[in-house]
Formats: sequence, structure tokens, C-alpha cells
Amino acid sequence: MCGIAGLMSSRAPVESQHIAGMIAPLEPRGPDGAGIWVADDGGIGLGHRRLSILDLSEAGRQPMESVCGRYVLTFNGEIYNFAALRDRLEGEGAAPPWKGHSDTEVLLAAIAAWGLRSALERAEGMFALGLWDREQRTLSLARDRFGEKPLYYGWTPAGFAFASTLAPIAGLSGFERSIELQALSVLLARAYVPAPLSIYRGVFKLEPGCLLVVPESGDRHCPAKAPEPGQSGPVRVERWFDYAEVVLAGAADPIVDEAEALDLLEKALAGAVSRQLVADVPVGTFLSGGIDSSLVTALAQRQSGRAVRSFTIGFTEAGFDEAVHARKVAAAIGTDHTELYVTPEEAREVIPRLPAMYDEPFADSSQIPTHLVSRLARTEVTVALSGDAGDELFGGYTRHVQIPWLWRWRERIPGPLRQPLLRTAGGIPASAWQVMARAAGRSPSPQFGHRTRHALRMVAGSQRFDALLDSFLDDWALRPDPLAEKVRRQARLALDPRLAALPRETALMHVDTVSYLPGDILTKLDRAAMATGLETRVPFLDPTVAGVAARMSPQLRFGEGGGKHVLKQLLYSHVPAGLFDRPKAGFAIPVGPWLRGPLRFWAEDLLAPQALARSGLFDVAVIRERWSRHLSGREDATQPLWAVLMFQAWHS
Repeated sequence: MCGIAGLMSSRAPVESQHIAGMIAPLEPRGPDGAGIWVADDGGIGLGHRRLSILDLSEAGRQPMESVCGRYVLTFNGEIYNFAALRDRLEGEGAAPPWKGHSDTEVLLAAIAAWGLRSALERAEGMFALGLWDREQRTLSLARDRFGEKPLYYGWTPAGFAFASTLAPIAGLSGFERSIELQALSVLLARAYVPAPLSIYRGVFKLEPGCLLVVPESGDRHCPAKAPEPGQSGPVRVERWFDYAEVVLAGAADPIVDEAEALDLLEKALAGAVSRQLVADVPVGTFLSGGIDSSLVTALAQRQSGRAVRSFTIGFTEAGFDEAVHARKVAAAIGTDHTELYVTPEEAREVIPRLPAMYDEPFADSSQIPTHLVSRLARTEVTVALSGDAGDELFGGYTRHVQIPWLWRWRERIPGPLRQPLLRTAGGIPASAWQVMARAAGRSPSPQFGHRTRHALRMVAGSQRFDALLDSFLDDWALRPDPLAEKVRRQARLALDPRLAALPRETALMHVDTVSYLPGDILTKLDRAAMATGLETRVPFLDPTVAGVAARMSPQLRFGEGGGKHVLKQLLYSHVPAGLFDRPKAGFAIPVGPWLRGPLRFWAEDLLAPQALARSGLFDVAVIRERWSRHLSGREDATQPLWAVLMFQAWHS
């Protein structure tokens, strides 16, 4: 796990100090050392900040040159099957004289022997890389299958640049920090900026599973938007991994027998956990007490010769303390468990550091507890296994069932009556929905009426399933646009047309896996952990595990009791089921109440009319009205306001 950067220029020679300046902001990602390589002709330079995980010696130092002399590599991440690749290279007689035992050295040898794309397809891991080919005079950038590791690139006055984060690129001489309005619009709707956009105009994120090739003269290309896979031109992008193809292959060869599913899944996930426990530094796990992290921790403990280190944090606020559940799971599994109860003051102290930590505005408030648990784990270990991605691969979000149910319910209403009935129902006051829910014997949440009314209005306004999905997840749907300069509202979440014949639940899981997972979940995890110098690993994203998940029939994923049925059954074979007999809970903190209380003055400074007007980007009246509704308790607008606050804090 490291930080990487590079600069290619045909305008002026690249010098060591240019690369040194680029990798300086990456020090938290790689606190154990730095490396710089510059071509003799000054046409390109590569930089690296190192977090030593495998082969702590100088033999693992980067940027690394291939033995044949053709390639120079700067690499961020881990190749979990590097030992198998090394054996294969040796068996084919293609192995160079080894200098050490790092996965980077093995990957570089694989590239030299098989070519970059073939090496990527055979590698199992998380990574982002920059590769200079001296023979072809090309720079190649590549990102892992699901987007665990970040990679930005763009054309600047200094030349073509790439880096693990935005800061090295934005810090180059002459760079104009112009806000990309389409990115800001999506940020306000979704809480994150999705690839290939970045918050800056002219800088892009390489999409997961993609390979970008830039020729020596390509530093002057300067496209208005990110190159697309298959698009012709001097700079080309190809998709070396396509998750939709995995989903289609799984649907063509489904698993319907639960016993078979459990056997295949346990073997695949146990194998992934085993490979990801390999390191030359201490390894532990995050343990929230939920389904996914508990299963990963249980499998890790089963394969370990000693008690696995597990970590969780707790909060004293009612409804936000999951530590008590994690404690019981840890006792059942037998881990060496560490928990830390965090005061509201300690959690709030993280907020001023978020803009620098995330480098571009990011507004999933669970970024705060994720950073706190990472900081706790880093006191004892250098690597932590996470349970992330279980929801996306195995149907863990209520929307995977809820949105298709809403659409089927809409389709049952006769055509001529559909719009009038839906509009009428959507106009019923929220308080009336609360009364009706109580009359039906339910105990609705305080927001039940507002959410029901909002859902009905969205269904009424959606003529296509894609449109319902898009508005369902948009925090500003059915409201005035919060931007001063109106941006053409593109469909931000469109289902892949290749999956049209599959159940809608499957298509929704796919779109979450290729959008929400890399854009939100993995971004949150990477930045929160790397700010402490902690490497995180995600066993659920092992390609074998993802392939088995894609073969699960909807019945195995959703069962009778909601999502992740097969994951729950596998977990219950290791941990008593009674420990999980409770509603699903996110990794959350009470940001909404804090905004009305101890964070109110901080928020008011950022949402003051003059502060909102300063950038000229926002419709001040629209945002102030929503802030007023939140303060009065008429609406819980925590998420949309948090997105504005995170942008304002970052922009200032």
C-alpha cells in the first residue's frame, strides 16, 4: 500500500524536484520511504511513497525497473496471488534472477513475460499503477477490478500527470482549480464524485478495471472529457475487466442448491481471507458485529494459529453503539479484541481534517467512525481486513428489494388511473401516514411519513425504472436545484442494458457494485485508513468470491428474511445466529442532531448567505431554506446538508 505519482512532458524536462513535490502530499499513504525515477532525457518521471508490507528490505523499493530494462513501474496495492504467479513464471522459464520477495517484483516480471494486460488478468489483488515502456515510449495506467485503489490523471500546463490523490496534480505549476459543475451536481445528489469525473475540470479518475495508454506525445492531448473505452485517438482506454460479464456468466450458470452455494462460498471466501492474511507486518480485522465483518473475522480466526486482533469503536449515544454486539461476536469467535468508546468531542475533532484527508469533497458521514477505527487499529497492526462489499455482492441494501417492489406495485395500477392515484397518495400529509402506520399496529420511525410521501411522489414522476432508481438515491430529487448555474441533469445511475433480461434485483446489485462501491464505500475506506498509514484489504472483492456471488440465484441472496441470506447461513455455521437477531445498522454517528446542537455554529459559518454566495456556485435561497427546515425539525436533511458542508469546508 503506497502512494504513486508521475509526470510526462514534451514541453520542458521533468526534473527530480518536480516529482519530489508531487509525492510530498502522499507521505501519509507511504510513511516508510520515498523513491524517484526520472528518464535520462527528462521526458517522464515517476514517484513513489512506500508503506512497507511485503519485503521490507531495499529490494522492494520503487519505482522499480525490470531486469530486461524495458519497463519502469510505480505501484500501489497488493497482489495476493503473487506466490502462485512467481511459481508460474519459474515453471515457464520466464522468471528473472529474483532480488527479493515483493509482489511488485513479481508483477513487473509478469508484465515483462506476458504483457501488461495479460499480467493484470492473472493478478488477484487491489492496485493502481503507472508503467513506462521504454521500447514503445508509452505510459500505461491501470486500476484494479473493483476500484479499491484510487488513480487520478489529467492534462496540466506542466504535462500529463497522474497520482493516487488530487493534491499532487493540483499542486503542479499553472494548474487552474476550476470546479467541474457536473461533478459538483452529482456530489450533492450522491455524496461522492463518481469516476471518471473529479471535482476539478480536466482531471479524471480512471475507472475500475480499466487501462489507459498515453503515448510520449500524448501529454498535449488535453481532451474536454475523459477518454472512453474503445474510443479512437492518441490516448486510448480499454476495459481489461468487466463485472457485467461476470454477472452474465453467473446468470447463465446459476447455483440454486443452498448446500452447494454454502460449500463454494466458504471455500472461495476462506481462500481469499487466507491470501490476504499474508504480510511481513501485523494483520488484524475490523469487527463491527455485523454480518460481513463477523464472517471475515471468523474465517480469519479459523485459519490463524493465534488469536486474531480485532477492532471496533463505540459511541455512548443511544442507537449508535454497535460495540456491544462486536464484543459478543469477538468472544464467540475467540479474537484478541480491542474496543474504544469515542466521545462526541473526539468524533467532532476529526471533522476539520476531513477536507485534507479526502482531497476532494466527500460526504458520507460514516467517514468519521471509519477513520477513528482505522486510527485505533493502527496502534497495533499495519494491515486490517474489512467486511466491505458484502452488501453489493449479496443484496444487503433494502433498495435492492424496495425499488423493484415499488415498480411492480406501480405497474399493477391500471394505466389511466396510475398518475392520478399516485399523485393523490403522494399529496397525503406525512403526519397522516404516521397515524395510518400506528393504526396498522406498526411503530414507525419519526421520518416514516416523510419517506413514504417522498417515495410515492418519486414513483409518480418516473416513467422508466432507471429514472426511479436515479431519483430514489438523489438527495435533491423533487426539489429546486441547489446550484446557481443549472447543470443538465444526466441519468447518474443507469442500469447496464446488457443485464435487461435479468431480475431487476440483480441489475441493481450490479450498478451498486460498479458505482456506489468504488465511489463511496471504497473511497471512504481507503482515505480514512491511509490517513493513518493503515492498509485495508477487502476479501469479498476477491475475483473468485465475486464469481461465486454472481452465480447465486435471487432466492439464495434474498431468501425469506431480506438480503444476504446465504452469507447469514454461512456465518451461522461459525457464530451463534442469536448474536445477529437485530435490525441492520450502518456504521453511523448522530450527525443530524449534532448539526442542530454542538456543530450548529460551525455549520452556520459555512452555510451563511455570504459564505454560500462567495463561490457563486450555489442557489443560496434553496440551501438556506433546507437548512432552516432541518434546524426546526420539520425535515431530517442531514445527508444533503452534509454534502454542501463538506464541499464548503473543502473549497474554503
